[in-house]
Amino acid sequence: MTAPTTGVGGALRHLAAYNAAAATRTTVELTRSAGHLWLDAVTRPRSPLKNAARGALWWSTMLDRREPRWHRANTIALTTPFAYLRDFTAPTDVDHDVVPTLVLPPQAGHSSHVIDFSPRQSQLAVLAASGLTKLYALEWRPATTATRDVTITDYLDLIDRSIRRMGGRANLVGDCQGGWLAAIYAALYPERVHTLTLAGAPIDFHAGESVIASSTRAMTGALGLAPYKALVKVGGGNMPGRAVLANFIAIQPQSEVSRQLQLLENIDDEAHVERYRVFEDWFKHTQDIPGAFYLWLVEHLFHGNELISGDLVIDGRRADLANITCPLFLLAGSADHITPPAQLFAAADAVGTPEAQITRRTAQGGHLGLFMGRDALRDDWRPLMEAVYELSASGAHPERAGAVADPGDTPRIPAP
Repeated sequence: MTAPTTGVGGALRHLAAYNAAAATRTTVELTRSAGHLWLDAVTRPRSPLKNAARGALWWSTMLDRREPRWHRANTIALTTPFAYLRDFTAPTDVDHDVVPTLVLPPQAGHSSHVIDFSPRQSQLAVLAASGLTKLYALEWRPATTATRDVTITDYLDLIDRSIRRMGGRANLVGDCQGGWLAAIYAALYPERVHTLTLAGAPIDFHAGESVIASSTRAMTGALGLAPYKALVKVGGGNMPGRAVLANFIAIQPQSEVSRQLQLLENIDDEAHVERYRVFEDWFKHTQDIPGAFYLWLVEHLFHGNELISGDLVIDGRRADLANITCPLFLLAGSADHITPPAQLFAAADAVGTPEAQITRRTAQGGHLGLFMGRDALRDDWRPLMEAVYELSASGAHPERAGAVADPGDTPRIPAP
């Protein structure tokens, strides 16, 4: 476990070292790609016209974006101005004797479709194939002028309404920001949470070495909330999704460079181009976050770290993680630069769940790979969700084959 950087000075030193390393990695990637393109030009010479056509195709592919969509069949069970409750339960599974499951996706300037990324890479498919067939997910809608004042209370009320609609008790699965939201809800309404699964979720926002934590510490230490309030003001009362995307790209510029240059190298490979399109369609399709909610989380969680300190109070009620006594499943990414494992695993020491009922697992890979990476879905999510199922139903286990298919030998698309 890496010790956290403390104080503005420590945060600035961490950011300087990280940015220097990122610049080196970007240079290495540019050098690698240049060498590959030179070798390709030598071994497979093309006419100037054909090279121009390939360049035009590369450019148009980078610019041609489609709106993300759900791949699994679903119906909208509940509608609010800032979210939908989607029911992914198949008609044949309505009568299954299993505790319902509610998934809270990340909310960081992107759409919720990452949990159903593609027909072959779907967190929802893994859950259903594991036996959790009564399956629901919240879809966060883009913030508008009408929803810019949505608060943490509104989000918690929505989760409660959703679980009541599902029968009054549910397995709760929270990814990244959806994870700390799930933890807060479970602390306030422990009787409604059957099991709690958190993946890549910051619980102790100051643990480990995180670029986001260091930048927040440096920013708020020097200027308070002023920079964040300014961003929200520019966004008309909301946090612009474009700004969040720019921040993610700035954190790992080598991933962006590598992804675009690999596209150029493989522009004639239909399988690679399609995988590129699927990722870019999700990653570059941004949506705004309600301004009041965003400023609240910066002040109380990123800056104040009140969830782990025990000082978080919402509507007069303290969100004490010790109230959580249900089975707890924690999934971290070994190379997660957004939420280092220490930020997630801190939950194990804060909850009231007996140690024997806490499962910690570390997947190989980074942040986004936890939610849509083929290896994490197949090798890590599957056993975790099968364990949740065993606690949620009795009787024979449903057929699990084919929950996640391997896309084959297509090179992976570099993702933050």
